[in-house]
This record gives sequence, structure tokens and C-alpha cells, in this order.
Amino acid sequence: MDEGSGWPTDKLTALRLGRRLVTEVLASRPDRRAFVDIRPEQRKPDVQAQDEGWARSDAYRGFRLEHWEYDGERVEGFDYDIGAALIRSADTLDESDLTIVLNAWGVRPGAFVYPWDSDDPR
Repeated sequence: MDEGSGWPTDKLTALRLGRRLVTEVLASRPDRRAFVDIRPEQRKPDVQAQDEGWARSDAYRGFRLEHWEYDGERVEGFDYDIGAALIRSADTLDESDLTIVLNAWGVRPGAFVYPWDSDDPR
């Protein structure tokens, strides 16, 4: 991805280091909450790097995107998965495909945050 991709530098770096990102999106009903998450593909060199205590950067990794919707009252509890629904998912080959899927889903790259900065229950 280039500077014009809409990704803040820290989030693009996180993806390249194999870190998960998430954003909250509109749910189908007021009593529901929905999130889209991006999980970078983990390869054998990533596992080896993790075992050695470091994170490997890879600008050519693929990604798994998932759009989940939850019962709004259960998001903050242990039973967040009761009533949860996978709305859609996609696998991408690289950063370019990631941007294409996000555009098709109507999700801006700049909306993503680190999981600990969100209410995403996963």
C-alpha cells in the first residue's frame, strides 16, 4: 500500500507486523453491535520470529476479514458469542486486495483501531 491508501502509518505497520485491527460498524438493529476485524496471515517465519521474541514485518502477507454482529447486551460479557452472527468474511492475498474488499464493504482504513482500543469482544 502507498501513502494514498488511507492507512495511518501506525496501523499499516501493525498489519505488516501481523497484528490484528478492528473497527465498529453499523449493526442491523439498535440492540446489536457489529465489528469488522482484520487478522494478518501468519506464516512459518512469523511463528519462528514469535518463538524468538520478535515480530517479523511482511508487506506481502494476506489477510482474513470478518464482519461479526453481536447482541449488544452481551458484548462486554463472557457469553458474547450467544446470538453472534458472522455477517461476511473474506480472505485477501495482499494489501491491495485488502483495500479493495474494505472499499466494497464501505469500511475506511482510517477507522481501524487496535483491539484493546475497541469494545470488540474477540
